[in-house]
Amino acid sequence: MFPELTTAGGNRPTVLVCDDERHIVRLIQVNLERMGYNVITAYDGREALEKLRTEKPVLVMLDVMMPYVDGYEVLKSIRKNPETAHLPVIMLTVKAQDGDEWKGYESGADMYMTKPFNPQDLRRFLEQ
Repeated sequence: MFPELTTAGGNRPTVLVCDDERHIVRLIQVNLERMGYNVITAYDGREALEKLRTEKPVLVMLDVMMPYVDGYEVLKSIRKNPETAHLPVIMLTVKAQDGDEWKGYESGADMYMTKPFNPQDLRRFLEQ
């Protein structure tokens, strides 16, 4: 379901990680880099949308509750844009109610993970 760690040219695939909690971003970044991904970061929804225009990630990880533009709105923008509509998106959030998870999938998320999360669960999920 998710991108291979290497491409034909040996390039490292890029993942966009967006969360307003810098320590969460760093935790995800370290784990993804250990798995062989290149990581770009954003700390609010507006910044995530800008990075999507300037970078070419193969995967996006989004928090739901962020300043300026929330994760659901970022996800809707991703799905509406033909250039990004195909990108796999993982929602990573503290919002753990069934209704929250349903809203994530309804908005177009490919996976919905709740915080706190075990980095090994993320690794297993990406390696499926």
